Amino acid sequence: MKRRSFVKNMSLATFGIPFAFRNTQYEAIAQKLFNVPKSNEDRVLVLIRLNGGNDGLNTVVPLDGYDNLMIQRPNIIIPENDLIPVLGNNGFHPVMTGMASLMNDGKLSVIQNVGYPTQNRSHFRSMDIWTTGMMDPTVTTGWLGRNFEVDHPNYPDGYPNATYDDPFAISMGYELSATCQGTAANFSHSVVDPTDATSLPNTGGTNDGTYYGDHMEYIEGIIAQSNQYGQEISNSASLGNNLSTLYDANNPLAMQLKDVALMISGGLKTKVYILNVNGFDTHDSQVVNGATTTGEHADLMKRVSDAIYAFQDDIELLGLSDRVAGMTFSEFGRQIASNASEGTDHGDAAPLFLFGNCLDTTLYGNNPVIPGTVTDQAGLPMEIDFRDVYASILSSWFGVDQNTVQTLFEHNVTFHNIIGGCNLSNEEQTGTPSVGVSMVYPNPCSSQSTVKLDGDGRQVKIILFNAMGERINVIFEGKLERATHHIPFDMSNYSGGSYVVKILHADRTESISLMKL
Repeated sequence: MKRRSFVKNMSLATFGIPFAFRNTQYEAIAQKLFNVPKSNEDRVLVLIRLNGGNDGLNTVVPLDGYDNLMIQRPNIIIPENDLIPVLGNNGFHPVMTGMASLMNDGKLSVIQNVGYPTQNRSHFRSMDIWTTGMMDPTVTTGWLGRNFEVDHPNYPDGYPNATYDDPFAISMGYELSATCQGTAANFSHSVVDPTDATSLPNTGGTNDGTYYGDHMEYIEGIIAQSNQYGQEISNSASLGNNLSTLYDANNPLAMQLKDVALMISGGLKTKVYILNVNGFDTHDSQVVNGATTTGEHADLMKRVSDAIYAFQDDIELLGLSDRVAGMTFSEFGRQIASNASEGTDHGDAAPLFLFGNCLDTTLYGNNPVIPGTVTDQAGLPMEIDFRDVYASILSSWFGVDQNTVQTLFEHNVTFHNIIGGCNLSNEEQTGTPSVGVSMVYPNPCSSQSTVKLDGDGRQVKIILFNAMGERINVIFEGKLERATHHIPFDMSNYSGGSYVVKILHADRTESISLMKL
């Protein structure tokens, strides 16, 4: 019985039933699961869902609105002196030392005020919108599921096969991610422990031509598929490795990310990994007895920050940092004003984090404006549509054609320059060391910025121009060895406005826009 025919006789929800694998490993990440340019084939996306609605205003605190925040949330606001200053006149929660360090190094980006029009404050409906990438409540496919389905319309019939022998996506834990739901099946497969895979038992059933026989044939096919994928995961984990010593064994998210790094380093050709952190519905006990740097939210953000920091350290040590990027998301933010229970209620927009070596920016969007008076349980208004973030990742990170990306969403997509600043193709195609696309961070900057670029052993000249095209400074001139270089330069003597950093290589010129605050 064809599995795509079988779906007509069953609820789509049936395909959310996970088969949990307990085993995985490495070889080389080269299998093509998207119809994309060669330079983007090896790229991996790690999605971390902050389940419950993260309080963005106590995560990334806009210091230019701090006085009004003090009025609106006096019982939970973090003392200004305890915040970690970061780019754009913001402060991170004091437990987020790891993520602050990554942002200072240009490896973490804050995308401000992310949401969608006419925010729904129901956990279930809002998460449906985030996972499908659609406002239409009748849509049941996920945004990644639709994208996979463009090139694999018959899935799961005939998968895995000799060409596509690894899972398209992996959901860490027992629950399959709705982001990967396709028309007939979910493109993700659940993994609990990649070092201890077990095979699902064969039912031994046969199709005797009856309705029951058809169902048994379908189940046999699902079990066979799951066992085949499980074996590939197993084989990869045994070949993989972890090099970072920063993982905390008591941090569940850190240990899941450690497994993700293990699978990637073991050569598993899976493109997307989805992880989940529960507990962000902080209506009460967000802080502990007025000690606003402690409490449930502090514990959650420390867990997330420490885990991402350890993971980034690991993939850099493993030499995978130009192939792996990550993103956090939550179904909504919290309201501007706190409640009387030392917590916050369901709100609207909130900041979103990207992390990795290949970011095009470290701060995108404006700081949220905090009014002195809040009425009607107001949340932060949306500035950037989350679906446009998805679309930009598909286009810039995975190299999916923008016309194809547009067909995956119901609204008119706006593409943002937020990710994709690494070029992976040169070494693979020519055998010469890869020279990545350069970046400037922080951008916007205040007093200092840094040029990040890959040297190739030849001469490089870096020049700063003003908005009128006038050369105002030579930042660097000389030969750069084959390595990634970070070259700082001073902007304190220049007025606020737009600038251009030009990087003159032996065989090409790059121009990067820079904003001075």
